[in-house]
Amino acid sequence: MSHLVAFAGSNSTQSINFKLVKHTASRIKDHEVRLLDMSQITLPVFSEDLEREEGYAPILKELLDKIKQANGLIISVNEHNRNPSAFFKNLIDWLSRVDKEFLNGTKILLMSSSRGRGGALGSQEVANKLLSRFGGEIVATFSLPSFNHTFSEMEGITDLELKEVHDTALQSFLSKI
Repeated sequence: MSHLVAFAGSNSTQSINFKLVKHTASRIKDHEVRLLDMSQITLPVFSEDLEREEGYAPILKELLDKIKQANGLIISVNEHNRNPSAFFKNLIDWLSRVDKEFLNGTKILLMSSSRGRGGALGSQEVANKLLSRFGGEIVATFSLPSFNHTFSEMEGITDLELKEVHDTALQSFLSKI
């Protein structure tokens, strides 16, 4: 049985991307999934001075261990001005300082969602390049646009076409784990 780690690139307690990650994780039956709520993680803004003076926060090392022990990651990134959130970029900055190849060979299902019709595709594109730079292998992607109209916490993805695309991306990811 493979071990997967799933989280959103947002630290909001109301994150629609975390809701998408939770839904995706709930659809996985033959693998152990560790769901991480990033709203519970606080990291200072990366600075070389802070790194030199204080080193790495224990929560960062714990997160890095969870990621390195995983056979795959499920990540859904939010979008701020067509880019991943400052929180997500800061998280990647810190993790990559501890280990430049912290994602080496890690299979990733990269998702994104937004309330608008763009589905945070700009953010997903940037995150794809960023995660690949540190050794991650993006094996499948999915974008959920118009979140308030295409998702229900009770039913999950309500648009049938998008549900099928999501299922295909998920199965593609799982087949490569």
